[in-house]
Amino acid sequence: MIKKIECEKIPPAVGPYSAATVAGNLVFVSGQLPIDVKTGAFPSDDIKDQTRQSLENVKAVLEAAGLTMADVAKTTVFLADIKDFAAMNEVYAEYFTEPYPARAAYEVAALPKGARIEIEAIASK
Repeated sequence: MIKKIECEKIPPAVGPYSAATVAGNLVFVSGQLPIDVKTGAFPSDDIKDQTRQSLENVKAVLEAAGLTMADVAKTTVFLADIKDFAAMNEVYAEYFTEPYPARAAYEVAALPKGARIEIEAIASK
């Protein structure tokens, strides 16, 4: 049975998907764009600011599921420009400690709303 996680601390979904779902003891967090729920906009065009906001949104969804960033087993990072990898990595390292989650990072042709980054996560209860 799949359960939907509701989270009012992130922007509402822009399509037919949930912020997160629970299947067994796994929590699947949908890709989080760097949108600040208070302003409805990106914090800036800077990749570090956008990475921080995406991770804050992931963190908020996890908290709504009763979890923390320490429960994350895997992330996927989508970058509009792979040249942003090092700067993204600096901010990413502020949110995770050993043992770090498994991770994949890709450059993609485009992201919704012109974002520079989107991050999804899988966590374990």
